[in-house]
Amino acid sequence: MTASAPTPAQPGSPSSPSSPSSPDPRTEPALILEAAPWALAAMIGTMRDAATTPLDEVLAAHPRRTAVLEAAGLVRRDGDAVTVDPVLDVADAASAHSAVAARLSALRQAVTTAASEQTAGAAPSWERHDDDVLLNQGRASAGTGRALATRIVPVLPGLAERLARPGSRVLDVGTGVAALALALATALPAVEVVGIDVMQRVLDLAKTELAEADPAVAGRVTLRLQDAGALDEQAAYDLVWVPAPFLSDAALQSAIPRFFSALRPGGWVVAGTNPAPEHPLRRAVAAWTADLNGGSSSDTESVEEALIAAGFRDERRYPTVPGGPVLVAAQR
Repeated sequence: MTASAPTPAQPGSPSSPSSPSSPDPRTEPALILEAAPWALAAMIGTMRDAATTPLDEVLAAHPRRTAVLEAAGLVRRDGDAVTVDPVLDVADAASAHSAVAARLSALRQAVTTAASEQTAGAAPSWERHDDDVLLNQGRASAGTGRALATRIVPVLPGLAERLARPGSRVLDVGTGVAALALALATALPAVEVVGIDVMQRVLDLAKTELAEADPAVAGRVTLRLQDAGALDEQAAYDLVWVPAPFLSDAALQSAIPRFFSALRPGGWVVAGTNPAPEHPLRRAVAAWTADLNGGSSSDTESVEEALIAAGFRDERRYPTVPGGPVLVAAQR
């Protein structure tokens, strides 16, 4: 397949200078933002390749792509020494795949938003995204599920023992495509996981994911179309997982007391939260995406306060990566 020559720009068109010697009218911030998607593409591609190939080999094999990473400050050279940003130095293949899926979802959400007509007053929802976005967003949560099972469960008093017993149960709120539920069921072989979500389409995707998983694991995952704010089970779970940024502020506030009632005495809730972003661009983007998708703008502090107000005790915080999500745990 041969590449076609670029179409010459028309004189005076806004997409090109009116003459070869004309200065570019765009400001430096605009120029940087126009290049940013390609820098993100270079980062995602490098992370994906590094899941199966040593990072130094990946960087050497793609010099042009690596040059973009250097220009973005993710790769730095000092003579023969090369220093990379920690985001590129993934711990293992599973973590790399989750990180790639998260960034692909964010990139595709941005493209969807840019390509769609934004109607004032339109109801916020994940429904506006296609299946690829939902799958990538959901699959990214597998890494959270593994971290929850292997790093958080063992340090919460009494929880590991509870989840090792037959009949122990976990509630996965906003289960999406069930990636986190599958990760929990894989790492905790005695538990039954109930995943709830308000979108039938995403639950249909989840059923396909379960059908392709190990039957011995998938058989311990149950999916249910349900709003967390309508949860009415009493003392039914040993652990409740809540991805706070994916619930609206109103839904989160109404659901937290229901999570308390749904837990067995001594059980734990763990909420994924976002700390208040320090950088103004990240802060503005977080507020905009929450508004578009119907998510919560509540930060770590406010989620922790809501848990305490609902009667939870012994609250604890577990940071993930610098500037990244913070897991807040509290006990009934």
